[in-house]
Amino acid sequence: MTLKTILCGLTLSAAAFAQQAGTANPLVAGSQAIYSGTKGNILKSVDKISDELWAWRPTPDVRTFGEMFAHIADGQYEFCGPVAEGKIVDKGIEKAKKSKAEIVADLKAGFAYCDAAYGKVTAANAAEMLPFFSNRPMARISIMDFNAAHNMEHYGNLVTYMRLNKIVPPSSQK
Repeated sequence: MTLKTILCGLTLSAAAFAQQAGTANPLVAGSQAIYSGTKGNILKSVDKISDELWAWRPTPDVRTFGEMFAHIADGQYEFCGPVAEGKIVDKGIEKAKKSKAEIVADLKAGFAYCDAAYGKVTAANAAEMLPFFSNRPMARISIMDFNAAHNMEHYGNLVTYMRLNKIVPPSSQK
């Protein structure tokens, strides 16, 4: 399956669920479903990486496993910050943290931060324009979707890293 097919399926499933439940806007529910899928795959991935592989990198020019997870943790604050607090939040996790325990804790905290930001997105305010990078306005829901896209981009990196180490990625497990 292609990424486009997976994302389309997630969006349609979430929209159908929202219509059946009658409780959520299908656009907001679809966005939340895609984010939740990326979050789940990333958190399942971190559990698959041993302490011995934490500093592994495929080439000297790219991030290690640990740096990749720290970068994803930072992204949760940078992308969800405008929705949660009206500004980009820079935690500096990738620069400051090295141990698996620290980074995993920060990754989980970052996802909890974005979960709370998603709680602030409603049908009524999803299209509200907020300042984003370089104060370029972007719709609230689009900022959240940007975060999900960033997560998926780096999950793709993690998939390659795992495959190179003969680890089956969470999205490929049966």
